[in-house]
Amino acid sequence: MLAFLTGATGFLGSHVARVLAEQGAQLRLLVRPTSDRRNIADLNAEQVEGDLRDPASIEKALAGCEALFHVAADYRLWVRDPEQMYWSNVEGTRSLLEAARKRGVRRVVYTSSVATMGFSSDGTLADENSPVTLADMIGHYKRSKFMAEQVAFEAARSGVDVVVVNPTTPIGERDLKPTPTGRIVVDFLKRKFPAYVDTGLNLVDATECARGHIQALEKGRAGERYILGGENLTLKQILDRLAAITGLPSPRVKLPYVFALAAGVVDETVTGRILGREPRATLDAVRIGRKKMFVTSAKAERELGWRQVPVDGALRRSVDWFRGNGYV
Repeated sequence: MLAFLTGATGFLGSHVARVLAEQGAQLRLLVRPTSDRRNIADLNAEQVEGDLRDPASIEKALAGCEALFHVAADYRLWVRDPEQMYWSNVEGTRSLLEAARKRGVRRVVYTSSVATMGFSSDGTLADENSPVTLADMIGHYKRSKFMAEQVAFEAARSGVDVVVVNPTTPIGERDLKPTPTGRIVVDFLKRKFPAYVDTGLNLVDATECARGHIQALEKGRAGERYILGGENLTLKQILDRLAAITGLPSPRVKLPYVFALAAGVVDETVTGRILGREPRATLDAVRIGRKKMFVTSAKAERELGWRQVPVDGALRRSVDWFRGNGYV
């Protein structure tokens, strides 16, 4: 099988590429001329330079491909120019799916996000059918991913064989940027976590999440979406596990929401608007954190053969990778 993959130079995409390679797939990887290619330097794969905003080049690159994994996304909780994020996440998805339709690609696996789910404040686990609208999306990242997911469903209704996967919060090695989740680990290792807020995430092993993408290719139903999740953990529980792995102290002070919101205002104003750098604490991140993003992956378990595994091993690999690559 010849598989076309976007986002292979990134965190989750590099894991998907490696799992595909391990299973014997031929790989054609879309890379931008400016991409940091360290994550794919040791892969036996064809690399083609292109941009999702250039439909002609993408259609040409898809020639002969049986499967398409669209993992690439602009994953940031703060951007100076939101329009660029919508171009990448929404219009890039639209042009790629149209190119796949023209080239007759057998199946597309589109990587969405758990951020598009509907979360409640009463602790109910979200699933693929939880009520949600665009108005529920906080911030440009969540809105753009929600809109891109709708583009995928529209393509499915028009005849493109698309399966959508919704990873929760991947954790593991090769998080080059790092992602907002990886930054939690880095900040903990740098002892920049004097306090925590009462929020929660579902963490998933990045390698297992990549395997879930292949399960979606093989067993998923066209036009359906599947949550690929691991363990539901509060932020405090995540920090406690990092403390057990590293021997570093876990913070004991819980920061009230109003103080977290004030910190977000200050950091976004000073660091973001005045200094022009990405702030560590953003208003969107604080607002998102008011609801614990806890989910169930029961649908993926039933239909894909997905299995949830403990994330301690992935947390340890993440710690070791950041330490071994000069982030700390």
